[in-house]
Amino acid sequence: MSAAAEEVVFLDDVTVDYIDHMGDDAAVTQAARVSVVGENKKAQKADAKDKEKGLIGYLMRKKHGSPFEHTAMKFYVKAPIFVFREFHRHRIGFSYNEMSGRYTKLLPEFYVPKKSRPLVNTGGSANPKFEPGSNFQTRLLERLLQHGYKVTWAIYSALIKAGIGNEVARVILPVGIYSQMYVTCNARSLMSFLSLRTFEPEATFPSNPQHEIELVARKMEEEFARLFPITYEAWVARGRVAP
Repeated sequence: MSAAAEEVVFLDDVTVDYIDHMGDDAAVTQAARVSVVGENKKAQKADAKDKEKGLIGYLMRKKHGSPFEHTAMKFYVKAPIFVFREFHRHRIGFSYNEMSGRYTKLLPEFYVPKKSRPLVNTGGSANPKFEPGSNFQTRLLERLLQHGYKVTWAIYSALIKAGIGNEVARVILPVGIYSQMYVTCNARSLMSFLSLRTFEPEATFPSNPQHEIELVARKMEEEFARLFPITYEAWVARGRVAP
């Protein structure tokens, strides 16, 4: 559907696109070795992969984290605003630029979970455990979300049409509306993010993230594993604990 035609669009997934990156596993070992041997770019570039693997494993085990900061990964992320509000809690080693509801009219795109999304918390607030909802709950959620989104979008559009500024009109919008941002982080900060925003029962410290931010995290993890395979392998082997 065309956003320009003011039709409300319902989405059930997130978008994470790889944009750019700086460095690789060799950049991590280069940064680490300068502390003991000084700068020797020719020798460092000639390092065999098994030496890179050994040193990166050592850095991970001993929690020497700063060499992993000499890298960068840039992503484009499109997700509901409530996902971004969790994402922005990660401040160290992250840079964000998000679409502004002050400067532009937002797009009529809203999140409705897939029918497979677990709905009922059978755990606690600090240790949630979600189970599938009933057919009634699933249908009710979909119907009421879609209705609410349409109503709030109509109010938002009417306020703007009446000449009220974007930054005031947007107060009616729910956190289920989609936003967009560029996010840049280093490997160390991304490992910390992934350790908290993915659920792995075999991790040293299993986390219980919200389903929707884990969708984002898993897509970022795929790119991390592709761009920094030795670092990624060492992180997983250490129980997904950031150095």
